[in-house]
Amino acid sequence: MEHQVEVVGTQPGPIGGMMVLENPGSWSSELCDCCGDCSVCEDGEEDLRGGGRLWGTLLPCVLACRVAEQVDECCCLPFLPGALVALRTGVRTSYGIQGSIFDDWLVMVCCPHCGLCQLARQQKTG
Repeated sequence: MEHQVEVVGTQPGPIGGMMVLENPGSWSSELCDCCGDCSVCEDGEEDLRGGGRLWGTLLPCVLACRVAEQVDECCCLPFLPGALVALRTGVRTSYGIQGSIFDDWLVMVCCPHCGLCQLARQQKTG
């Protein structure tokens, strides 16, 4: 009985609506550029009292839900252990940004608020 080895000549393309760039780049803003565009951290749904602009700042889970929803993930994703690392890795990969899973883990464990704001700024600027 002979065993044949099938050689794959081409790699599969991007999955779903993911965009993968030929030349990897960098983030559209630095990690600590929160003051450069405060609007991404202040956006929030209006509440009954009309003071919803600061929910993203006061409750980072609101910002995390918004970031997750913009990549077609469930709003509950940020509440799962390790999911913020996966979210950052997914956004980084879809925008063709250089980095590693370790870099993503380090940012989301040591500076989660700055990391979330950077993700939101990246989604805003594309």
